[in-house]
Amino acid sequence: MVLGRLVHYAADAVLLSTLLAGVKRSSGFAPDTLLITDPTARSVVDKYLAVGDTIFDLVQATAVNSSYWKREVRR
Repeated sequence: MVLGRLVHYAADAVLLSTLLAGVKRSSGFAPDTLLITDPTARSVVDKYLAVGDTIFDLVQATAVNSSYWKREVRR
């Protein structure tokens, strides 16, 4: 039961990091990690956000190479 809850929280954390990566890519806004004064905590947050960037890249590459997705033309 505890392991399942831990996996659920980890998956939620990855989804949140991926959402933040999507916001950064689409709008240019990103969390300001320079406000974190402790170098260890800043390193952890930077690595956490990098996980979201990696997952976002994987999802984007999958969508680009899939026949189920197509690029919309904005007018």
